[in-house]
Amino acid sequence: MIISGIRRSYERGALLKENMPSEPLVLFEKWLKEAIDAELADPTGMVVATVDSRGMPCQRSVLLKKFDERGFVFFTNLTSRKARHIENNNSVSLLFPWYPLERQVHIQGSASRISTMEVVSYFTSRPRDSQIGAWVSHQSSVISARSVLESKFLELKSKFAKGEVPVPSFWGGFRVDPVTIEFWQGGKNRLHDRFLYTKNDASWDLERLAP
Repeated sequence: MIISGIRRSYERGALLKENMPSEPLVLFEKWLKEAIDAELADPTGMVVATVDSRGMPCQRSVLLKKFDERGFVFFTNLTSRKARHIENNNSVSLLFPWYPLERQVHIQGSASRISTMEVVSYFTSRPRDSQIGAWVSHQSSVISARSVLESKFLELKSKFAKGEVPVPSFWGGFRVDPVTIEFWQGGKNRLHDRFLYTKNDASWDLERLAP
């Protein structure tokens, strides 16, 4: 299979420094809204990269569930591979790959557990079957067959048939406090626009990067 010739020209937009806001969250929110309005598949999907104890990077896609000036929040099983990595090294990166819009946002920062109140608030907002699904999977552990999960799901669905589904003690969320946020907009002739925000105490420094 020859794939070297697969390419396209990026001509949807451009970024000018004079139009960049002083706060990167302003532009992130604008771009996220445009991704949602464009009806992209999983517009809140982001790639989370962590590092294991050997220094080996690992990436996976999760869904962003909240963001504000404190950071970017996602939820996971606290015994999962990503959670174990963060426990040993809380430096992570996030990537929002909005390919149809010829845009990417890359974030570097440190991850920390969110409060129990925030976890409960989000967990109770999830569909009931998703709540039960959180109980079923010991994420990243080895299982013999899918039927193991399906049987456990039916068992727990019966167990929690009456009343609310409690929040599992092994389930929670992380907030990534950003130190850098980079915005990438595809450009004609591969002259892409890249702007890097770097946190400097209570403000942000802004630099244009070569493509």
